[in-house]
Amino acid sequence: MTDRTGRHVRGVRALAWTIAGALLPACTSNAPQPMGADAGDRIKAAFVVLGPGGAAIARVITTSPDCPDLEVDGARVAMVVRAAPATEPLRPTLNAPSDSKPSAFPVTTCEARLAAGVGHVRVLGRELPLPRRDPARIVVIGDTGCRLKTYDRAFQACNDPADWPFAQVAAAAAAMRPDLVIHVGDYHYRENACPPGREGCAGSPWGYGWDAWDADLFTPARALLAAAPWIVVRGNHESCNRAGQGWWRFLDPRPLVPGRDCNDPANDAVGDFSDPYAVPIAADTQFIVFDSSKVGVLALPAGDPMYRVYATQMREAFALGRNVGHNFFVNHHPILGFAPNPTQQPIGLYPGNEALQSVLQPIHGQTLFPSNVQALIAGHNHLFQMVSFATPQPTQLISGNAGSWADAPLPVERARAAQPAPGAVIENIVSTSEYGFMTIERGIGGSWRIDAWNRRGLPFTHCTLRDTKTRCLPETLP
Repeated sequence: MTDRTGRHVRGVRALAWTIAGALLPACTSNAPQPMGADAGDRIKAAFVVLGPGGAAIARVITTSPDCPDLEVDGARVAMVVRAAPATEPLRPTLNAPSDSKPSAFPVTTCEARLAAGVGHVRVLGRELPLPRRDPARIVVIGDTGCRLKTYDRAFQACNDPADWPFAQVAAAAAAMRPDLVIHVGDYHYRENACPPGREGCAGSPWGYGWDAWDADLFTPARALLAAAPWIVVRGNHESCNRAGQGWWRFLDPRPLVPGRDCNDPANDAVGDFSDPYAVPIAADTQFIVFDSSKVGVLALPAGDPMYRVYATQMREAFALGRNVGHNFFVNHHPILGFAPNPTQQPIGLYPGNEALQSVLQPIHGQTLFPSNVQALIAGHNHLFQMVSFATPQPTQLISGNAGSWADAPLPVERARAAQPAPGAVIENIVSTSEYGFMTIERGIGGSWRIDAWNRRGLPFTHCTLRDTKTRCLPETLP
């Protein structure tokens, strides 16, 4: 997270509480598969992402130029190349050219769309996780990478699991045997080289190529990628002038097409925006995924091109949810949550995202969302937070505390009396900047259980969401 001047907000880790879910025509193949002891070693990552309509897409990242076949319920099915190995020319980024380098991708990204009802999918002996109807347990993580950024003089100790605990968080989340994982964005943080003399990050890969992506996401999250399919949400660190090339190569569930790959900055107005989509997990429940990666902070004038794009996409998102009883709106930037402002003493508050609020207000007034949107799920702020309102706004959940430098503790007493958006009166708020993750489970009688866990998988708090209102039990760290 950065403050409104773009500077990194580095906070201490502390606890502060207040209660107040037919293969695409992929060809079958009888071609021989790679054999030998190193065949499996060529697979660097194998996982499943869920896309529009809940379509399951198998992804494999391999050092081979050819894609391996999948074994789907005993039949051999060919994967297709999504992205071939390449080193992309240096493009403008947020960093000075002297602090940047071309993005090298010496790996092949392969994919195949899986049919509903498939029982088993394997690739070179690895079993891939498949979607379940009515998933019982959903893990939510966000802001996972290790921050290395010259501009902010921010160099996290990526070699120290106490300072960058994402592998521990991912292992604890995987141990809960989730049916679905949602990552709310900001997978990649290793933008610049670790300075000489800093043992904590010495030798870390950096830049926007495969090695940094692997170090920040695919290696530490291996167990969690194997545990369940993922819904992937794009964060501001995956915008085109940052790690957008890797986002489109590896993660986004939609087809990779020229002009949307973030390689040519002339096409960033296309590559930085993508239409919302819905992932149904039950007959009456879905997640609406919204790409807010390029949004700023301040309110947008109605004539701003970004305003027009987001206004159109918000209406599309609400149309996706029109006939669905329970909608969770998932994006990266908290619309109705707070961030701590350590530039003030005592620590102050930043409100919710004013840019998105300015787009939403003309559509739905002060409530911002239709009544069948029960909760908003986001990251960006490096903490766990639950904000429930006495007014009709949906509950805001933030799960952005899985690895990147934690924010300062939220001044919850001050937040309780504040409004993250005009007319949004807080009834209950809970927050911690300790590292961890969140789970969502369907409860009884239309309720939902929301649990926050620490990096070891021990509970912070238990909350119950019913309609748009949430209450949490006060708990302390074990």
